[in-house]
Amino acid sequence: MQKRAPYRPLPSTAPKIALVGRPNVGKSTLFNRLIRSKRAITHDLPGITRDRMEGIVRGRGKPPFTIIDTGGVTLDAHEAVAEGPAGLRGFETEILRQTEAAIEESVALVLVVDAREGVTPFDEHVAAYIRKSGKPAMVAVNKVDGPENAETLMADFYSLGLPLLPCSAEHGFNVRALEEEMRAFLPDSFSEEDDLPPSAGDEGETAPEEDEDENAPLRLALLGRPNAGKSSLVNALARTDRMIVSDVAGTTRDSVDVSAAVGGIPVTFVDTAGVRRRAKITDTVERYSVNSSIKSTTKAHVTLLVVDGPGGLAQQDKRLIDLLSERVTPFMVLINKCDLLTPSETKAVEKAYKDALVFCPHVPLLFVSAVNGKNLKKIIPLAGEIRRECAVRIPTGELNRAFEAILARHQPPLVKGARAKFYYMTQAENKPPTFVFFVNSEERVLPSYARYVERSLRKTFGIAHAPIRVHFRSTHVKKKKK
Repeated sequence: MQKRAPYRPLPSTAPKIALVGRPNVGKSTLFNRLIRSKRAITHDLPGITRDRMEGIVRGRGKPPFTIIDTGGVTLDAHEAVAEGPAGLRGFETEILRQTEAAIEESVALVLVVDAREGVTPFDEHVAAYIRKSGKPAMVAVNKVDGPENAETLMADFYSLGLPLLPCSAEHGFNVRALEEEMRAFLPDSFSEEDDLPPSAGDEGETAPEEDEDENAPLRLALLGRPNAGKSSLVNALARTDRMIVSDVAGTTRDSVDVSAAVGGIPVTFVDTAGVRRRAKITDTVERYSVNSSIKSTTKAHVTLLVVDGPGGLAQQDKRLIDLLSERVTPFMVLINKCDLLTPSETKAVEKAYKDALVFCPHVPLLFVSAVNGKNLKKIIPLAGEIRRECAVRIPTGELNRAFEAILARHQPPLVKGARAKFYYMTQAENKPPTFVFFVNSEERVLPSYARYVERSLRKTFGIAHAPIRVHFRSTHVKKKKK
């Protein structure tokens, strides 16, 4: 297998280009096409995208740049927020604020419009808003499936007063031409060449691997039920209003990367949609969101399971704990909104969650508050320690000494008059650390002794909070007589 190139972040001055436009014109589909990865959730319903999302457009031998997907903007003739479609209703002001931030950060703008619907008042108002920003801009006339009818479909959009390019995000028509037009907006001073193939996509889409550069940012996925306070925690940890926060459950739809330096440590937070019970999921958008949330945990170094302290231990919290434990996922539990708990309630909630973690007692439990900042400073160092523990590789000599000490302290118990005979052990892999003990009969290793072995390994090798796997493998199996 070809070794991955070491992590190399884009410079902090890397240029950004924002995709803006009214709802349901195909911005997210175009975003996915440009970064060559299905990161943003796309659907025929308007209002799916709410928070802005960033991705990296790469090309072999060409400078990479960041592209920003934004929510649908609804403005009236006075550039005031107008009521949007049902999916956006109540979020129009927050989406405009996110779009304004994207425009401010960008060196250029791409107004995305729907060729099939022609120019709408919202298109005209957003175009005027873009021109007022003074940033270089163009119009991507989306949903033009081919060159044969491009001129006809584009005719109305010349009135917007910006350069036009027909394209189809869904079918890929002219998308690479659009990319080249966007590159023409990049500052001449930014010319760093990219050494990754075009299919590599965004760094944020790459799961941590064994050969990953240890200097890559710590990647933390926030998982939990709706309204547990995941977005509030991201904003508090990153010290920015990057995510839209609302009392409305299900505000976050996409899994959104938020990069920040926390205490000098580069961190990428992945804010995810709330995960409800499958029986309560009634629409395809939420199903996509939930699947994306679960997938994000497999691409993170550590998952932060955020739970609602005042809400107590819910059945869905137990399910998520079981899911992460069964998948041997590095995670910690953050009991959020602890500022709303009385001392007696705090003790009761702590006991309930410790009982729920009985089969994975190594998982850290922290009471935190996004409002008053309680224990927030402990999260990043603890997550970094879990990441280091997951990557531990034990030298053969240490493994042999640990093997002998474990057996010397406590021999395997008798099972049907015989003991399991241990021959040797090895570390099969890391991330998470996996240890294999070779015995004459794995059936003679009782669960209680297996737990003793795991506790001993953790104590000996200093693996306090990372998950580990311990396997017992039979080497002497009697062949059945024919």
